[in-house]
Amino acid sequence: MNKAEFIDAVAAKAGLSKKDAKGAVDAVLDTITESLVKNESVSFIGFGTFTTAARAARTAKVPGTDKTVNVAATTVAKFKVGKALKEAVAAK
Repeated sequence: MNKAEFIDAVAAKAGLSKKDAKGAVDAVLDTITESLVKNESVSFIGFGTFTTAARAARTAKVPGTDKTVNVAATTVAKFKVGKALKEAVAAK
């Protein structure tokens, strides 16, 4: 499912116009992004938690060759699945 299909599904489920659903989805994604940029976590009980984690600089080996490259330190977004979502997916 891509973003457009997701917006269509949200509009149908919530009884919203596609324009309103797009605005709501964009607002949610923007809010999550802004919180992660501020290094804050975003939790939806039962669904999951969005957090950030720091990755240290390291040296990596290129597969298939003996060449090594330096990988810079960075901050990455992470998602930990909540219990209800995990159980719903596993039940399928």
